[in-house]
Amino acid sequence: PDDWKGVGSAWLLPKPDEAQAVHFGGTLREFWHDGHLHIVNENSTTVLAVPCDMVVAGYDTDHVNTLRLWDARSTRPVDMALFSRGEYLKASEDEAMAETIAKVLYPEDNHYEGKSLRLKQQYFFVSATVQSIVTKHLETYGTLKNFHEKNVIQINDTHPALVIPELMRIFMDEAGMNWDEAWDITSRSVAYTNHTVLSEALERWPQQLVETLLPRVWQIIQEIARRWQEKVENFFHDPSVTEKMAIVWGGEVRMANLCVAGGLSVNGVSGLHSEILKKDVFKNSYAMEPWKFTNVTNGIDHRRWLSEINPGLDGLVRDLAGGDDYLLHPQALKKLDAYADDAAVLKRLDEIKWQNKVKFADYARKAQGVTLDPNAIFDVQVKRLHEYKRQLLNVLHIITLYQQLQDDPNCITRPHTFLFGAKAAPGYAVAKRIIHLINSLADDISHDPRCRGKLQVVFLENYRVSLAEHLMPASEVSQQIS
Repeated sequence: PDDWKGVGSAWLLPKPDEAQAVHFGGTLREFWHDGHLHIVNENSTTVLAVPCDMVVAGYDTDHVNTLRLWDARSTRPVDMALFSRGEYLKASEDEAMAETIAKVLYPEDNHYEGKSLRLKQQYFFVSATVQSIVTKHLETYGTLKNFHEKNVIQINDTHPALVIPELMRIFMDEAGMNWDEAWDITSRSVAYTNHTVLSEALERWPQQLVETLLPRVWQIIQEIARRWQEKVENFFHDPSVTEKMAIVWGGEVRMANLCVAGGLSVNGVSGLHSEILKKDVFKNSYAMEPWKFTNVTNGIDHRRWLSEINPGLDGLVRDLAGGDDYLLHPQALKKLDAYADDAAVLKRLDEIKWQNKVKFADYARKAQGVTLDPNAIFDVQVKRLHEYKRQLLNVLHIITLYQQLQDDPNCITRPHTFLFGAKAAPGYAVAKRIIHLINSLADDISHDPRCRGKLQVVFLENYRVSLAEHLMPASEVSQQIS
């Protein structure tokens, strides 16, 4: 478990007075009052979302941003009757179940309980966050009719897709809006970023699970799906297209189609990626609503990933590009082009890289007990362990080198160290086998005297940002083979 409150919690400020109630299950009661249909969720399980805020300072500015994390708490106290009878675990059952929501992110989901917990997590974070945004908006403006003018909620991959029906629920059930007004505001308040074209990343939830766990949200999804399907049918008049674009189909809720239907824009994270979305993944949606599709290329925070973690390179950049101007105006980095063939600058660059490699070798020895040779080429592949990231292709390349080395001990003239680092989903069997293969190969190579001083493979344990901060400045070859 990622004990996110235990480590570094000195910077987290709990705000129990801003806690939000999130409801699961229960039954719906409908009644008419003052000419409006009212829907009340009864007998639901309520989990309290308690915000824990971290203030994040910017560079050379008076402004700060707030990173809001959510902790899950039970609304039911410990059952003292059970506790008094010695049934201690049962007495704390509700508390334990509520806290499970925020304990482990991405639980194994190849069984019903795992799927249920994942959906609970997604709705818990979405509902708490949206309620929090709405509360603050109302405090400031006193109305939700201008919500879309003041807020944009980015759906970062399909995981927060439930923000669409949740906003609709709040606008209709709590603010008393009719469907058309609520939909107009919702569809102008959310935008969708797609991060991968892989079908398994475009989440699909079993209809029965959504219906049981989130009965009111399910009602709203059904109506969104019905109206969207009608729109698609009227545009294409093609049942095969309707099936592809449907939000609810074959007993499943398709979250990517919900995001496209309910958002004001859809973007990929590179020019090529966004074109694939238009021409392949969402081609029918693009044909129907081309104005929604745009591109936002992923960037790198150079203040964090150059200035903060690579002081040697930062010093060189400041000398060549005129001080620290590049920190606020990254275009200043273009001044480096003038030194592309400057032997003295290239020599200094080599020296900086060498020092970074020595530092990383020292870190790897202390952290993992591995000995790295700074003279070797550091060939790095660190990213999510996944078939489409093709770590396996890299491993097959290393095996080929290993076999060549056995036939010809002189085929490698410069020592070569392959460094892997990754996270993998706990139930991803193929990923685990690839990790096993990498480590087995690393072990074989480390015990083969023919490889000494020529070939090395290391799988870096527990890859995370703090490890990346040490590794990136020392990296020489960055494997991008997805």
